[in-house]
Amino acid sequence: MTKIVELYARPTGQSYPWPDIVSGQQCPLLNRKCLKNRKSEPDVSMLALHKPGNELRIVPELTVPGGSIDYCLVSVRSGKVIDFAGIELQTLDTTGTVWPERQRFLRSHGIPVRASDADSDKKFGMNWKMTAKTILMQLHHKVQTFEHLSKHLVLVTQDCLIEYMQRGFSFEHLQAARLGDPMHFHAYQLVAESSGYKIQLSERWSTDTNGIAQCLGLQTSSKVELEMILQRIEEKLPQSMLLSVGQPVPMTTHDSGTDNS
Repeated sequence: MTKIVELYARPTGQSYPWPDIVSGQQCPLLNRKCLKNRKSEPDVSMLALHKPGNELRIVPELTVPGGSIDYCLVSVRSGKVIDFAGIELQTLDTTGTVWPERQRFLRSHGIPVRASDADSDKKFGMNWKMTAKTILMQLHHKVQTFEHLSKHLVLVTQDCLIEYMQRGFSFEHLQAARLGDPMHFHAYQLVAESSGYKIQLSERWSTDTNGIAQCLGLQTSSKVELEMILQRIEEKLPQSMLLSVGQPVPMTTHDSGTDNS
């Protein structure tokens, strides 16, 4: 048995040519080499101004007051931004290192590894508290911008992280998702199937700037002009990807500083 659930997007409980997979380091979701180095009710539109005929594009890493947004889902017509929504993706940070567990899994499948790595007694765990507090602080700064612009910011994360936030922070005031709220939480669960794993939308909540401040017991304010945001998005349109069903989403390359092997 191994604590590694999946490696390179393949479930470890399935039979795969693991030596070839590890050697190639190919991600089937990106259709290219994995970018992670060692160290999204679905039928309700979030783009209120989007119309049939507009292009839907994904713009990565847009700088806004308080940091940067992982992605913007943008409705575009004739090269002009009609509407947009910000999307933040949050995984769980780890403590320690998962490398020894990974190497033990590879050794169990006959792949040569250094004995010192596989026999290491170093442990790893989930950094629940730091992950939750960090993302809430970031959202607190960013959602004020989106609320001022009457736009939506969506946090996409695992259901287990949301459950931790509900236990560790004040989340009682969050309600079922309403289109009028600027801040939306989309919780996804990992579902095991005979062919492997998939993620599916589990629950949705929403709130506003004051709601995020209530989670943390903080209050602050920041504003940005809509024209500035639109200009920044339009400048990035030439590097954006035309969104279509079944097409892999481009991954950001910024390093979180954690061991995500």
